[in-house]
Amino acid sequence: MTSGNNAMKLKIGRIAYTNLFPIFYGLERMQKRASGKNAASYEFIDGVPSELNLKIRTGEIDISPSSSIEYLKNRVHYRLIEGHSISSFGPVRSVLLFSKQPLEALEGRTVLTSWQSETSVALLSIILKKFYGIDAKLSSTPRSITESITRSTGAAMKTHDAYLLIGDDAMKEALQWPREKIYDLGDLWYRHTGLPAVFALWIARTACCEQNPELLGQFIRDLEASKRAARGSLEEIAGHSWLRQLIPVKELVAYWEGISYDFLDEHRRGLELFRSYAVELGLIQD
Repeated sequence: MTSGNNAMKLKIGRIAYTNLFPIFYGLERMQKRASGKNAASYEFIDGVPSELNLKIRTGEIDISPSSSIEYLKNRVHYRLIEGHSISSFGPVRSVLLFSKQPLEALEGRTVLTSWQSETSVALLSIILKKFYGIDAKLSSTPRSITESITRSTGAAMKTHDAYLLIGDDAMKEALQWPREKIYDLGDLWYRHTGLPAVFALWIARTACCEQNPELLGQFIRDLEASKRAARGSLEEIAGHSWLRQLIPVKELVAYWEGISYDFLDEHRRGLELFRSYAVELGLIQD
């Protein structure tokens, strides 16, 4: 959090994925309308989930929609912003496992995972081990899916049968990949638990909360207002998304309608079940 000219500025982590575009669309519009020396102002800092997890952990940003597992690992350092998440009750359409083989055939195989993700990697590990009894090696890689899976020659084709992608990369690849070979992690989790998959939570650094609770309160009000406004204007917002060049507006709206931006009792139970499984598998400490 920075200050100058009697104005305080919150550093807000911004995931530049389509899943959060409606929320940040509203926040940015509020920022542009803000006026006056003492108006709350926000500096948006872009990054993929794994980058924003590190930035909020080290104090480079004050608030962020960060991976659920980041909050669970370091909750003493954060305040959970109640009522907000990125979750799904079923298919999420942007956390996808692309596989050359049926899921059951991944036993003993190496599954490549995007370096951008943390919660999704843990979720995949839980799904494979707890729900299907599959022991696969998950290996993070910065390589693209075309380099890792779809090449017809080379070692990657021989040794890697599946790749986990998240965000816009997953949505774009799904346009080309055979549908029967795509596994949606939100769908798999919901079918086995009946609870939402909570991929990310809005969190604030405890130090930020203590230094300027008024400014934090203003941001929380703006976040809530942005969520309310988005629900009534998804078609308009879709017209401003870069992904409209690849995906029709109606499909973008359907995608956003499949995401739950709330964090209610069912979400809390889903998160707690995810935490208990992650502890059991040694992915986080109790």
